[in-house]
Amino acid sequence: MKKVNKLKKKGANDQDQKDDKQTTSENGKLTGSLEKDYKIIKKRLGQALDVVYREFEIKATKQKGYLIFLEGFIDKALIDVDVLRPLLIYSIEQKNQLIMTKKDIKDFIQRQLITAAQVKSGQKIQDVLDHILSGETALLVDGIDEAFFIKAISLNQRSVEQPETERAIRGPKDAFTESIKTNVSLVRRRLKTPQLKLENKKVGQLSQTTVVITYLDTIANPSIVEEVHKRIDRIKIDAVEEGGSIEELIEDNAFSVFPQVLYTERPDKLVASLLEGKVGIIVENTPFALVVPVTFFDMMTASEDYYERFVLATAVRMLRYLYLLAALLFPSLYIAIVTFHLEMLPTNLVFSVAASRENVPFPALVEALLMEISFEGLREAGIRLPTPAGQAISIVGALVIGEAAVQAGIVSAPLVIVVATTGIASFIFPNYALSASVRLLRFPMMILAGTLGLYGILLGVFFILIHLSRLRSFGIPYLSAVAPFHFRDLKDVFIRAPWWAMINRPDEFGKNNGQRMKKFLRPRIPRRYP
Repeated sequence: MKKVNKLKKKGANDQDQKDDKQTTSENGKLTGSLEKDYKIIKKRLGQALDVVYREFEIKATKQKGYLIFLEGFIDKALIDVDVLRPLLIYSIEQKNQLIMTKKDIKDFIQRQLITAAQVKSGQKIQDVLDHILSGETALLVDGIDEAFFIKAISLNQRSVEQPETERAIRGPKDAFTESIKTNVSLVRRRLKTPQLKLENKKVGQLSQTTVVITYLDTIANPSIVEEVHKRIDRIKIDAVEEGGSIEELIEDNAFSVFPQVLYTERPDKLVASLLEGKVGIIVENTPFALVVPVTFFDMMTASEDYYERFVLATAVRMLRYLYLLAALLFPSLYIAIVTFHLEMLPTNLVFSVAASRENVPFPALVEALLMEISFEGLREAGIRLPTPAGQAISIVGALVIGEAAVQAGIVSAPLVIVVATTGIASFIFPNYALSASVRLLRFPMMILAGTLGLYGILLGVFFILIHLSRLRSFGIPYLSAVAPFHFRDLKDVFIRAPWWAMINRPDEFGKNNGQRMKKFLRPRIPRRYP
């Protein structure tokens, strides 16, 4: 009985050693035996429908080989012409074939047979799997313990179109797409300089999403660039589906309602940020690029501000800040005045407001909350529905519901005007994330106004300003140019100074290279014409 147990134990140990060797070979290097390597790779990839295995024989060396690729990822015409055709047709003399070593065969295949532009090689099984799943074609040859990786990727992708979320009357009409190569080329087209650095990373253990960190070497602060690398390197996640997950994982204050990372689908806006000394993050499979660090005033700036004349741009920018206050405070002021401070209104207006609210059964706070929640619901419905139907639902719904609510005596007519004006004000922001933040803050401000009146509004405004003054984006103060105060930077905050006056970059970003243009470029009227 003991003898039988020993034999069983020995058999189990032998099986464990065999499994360990198999595991080591699967996770280690290629063996050089085509059948063994092929079985290991096929086992790891499974019975996937999109994996293609093409077996053939190299005519020049009389060796068997396998081409492995994902269908739908490669340019088949390129593989046929630059890879398969030379391998199957090209031949060498018998005497030269006999004296070729393993290294000679490898060099011969890589440098003479394969005519594709980009060819690499690797010895690890994991390298083969990574390159295949990234869309490249792997070539395995019997007797060679290295695999060749041919880059012949051809994906079905959306063409470059107009920006959807950041439209402008004047300026470039191209926008980022889901292809990271296209996005990088759109940036490179605008900055034809070796100072533009593009550093690749892989994020996501399962998705292996490509992330490109881009900046201008002589302008960007090295400490900020290093901090961007650190924050991205510490991300350990299964998959990155969109840049929003990276944005949330690298921001300074996770609990702030204000965005600390700027996202844009406009290449010209990203390039303008790079020229100021900021760092761009381009993520694969998303048409939005990220920009860090940013300030509150960057969120209030549109690309078109720099394409129009400075007088018009300044007027529009001031209007934007006025509507910022309206989007945040207009409903709160209405609630506070109607509830606590009617003496602030002219007598005729007091009678008009009182008459309109005579049949309304709710206090001003509840009335305003009902209208604001209904308006936000209509806005979300308009976004989620198809474009033609969404526009019709949002416009018709607001008109019908508003008119019906007034006729039924549920809300007053002045409140409908207040809510409509507030909704229009929230659409004027160039950045959607900032618009969402202001819309969210509107509700606690309304509650403060309904309970404490104007004192509550002042308390809420002070709290928001204190929070903004403490907020940072990659260590840069969120209210930079105002707090801390930089007088020279005010030329591009509340106003847009003429281009010839914006000689220097912002102080917080342009510490390495502060001057962006030559001085004394202001146009002068000649004393006499030729």
